[in-house]
Amino acid sequence: HVQLVESGGGSAQAGGSLRLSCAASGSAFSPVYMAWFRQAPGKEREGVASIYHGRIIPYYADSVKGRFTISQDNAKNTVYPQMNSLKPEDTAMYVCAADTTSAANRIGYRLAPGAYNYWGQGTQVTVS
Repeated sequence: HVQLVESGGGSAQAGGSLRLSCAASGSAFSPVYMAWFRQAPGKEREGVASIYHGRIIPYYADSVKGRFTISQDNAKNTVYPQMNSLKPEDTAMYVCAADTTSAANRIGYRLAPGAYNYWGQGTQVTVS
């Protein structure tokens, strides 16, 4: 049984920083990609950043490029998005996801929700 558990959410002022983490557990869990999505009230789920497990090849949404950095600790199966220069429009529920089928490896699917088959519960980020 695979579990993705997010932590690190909270409140920050505009221009501030937050670091989230997503810890994955489960026997024989072998993700290809891990990613973060966010969803604000009344808006569609938006892909924020993804990273190819085992290699540092991050991919970012245009809305966070230059501000967010995603990293991973493969030994711990944990992914960390460092969010800097936060803006009020970054306010959302941030959800971690994992792709174990290589669906996200297709062109245009790195941040497509449908490419990810495991999801966490999310952690709230509020920027004021």
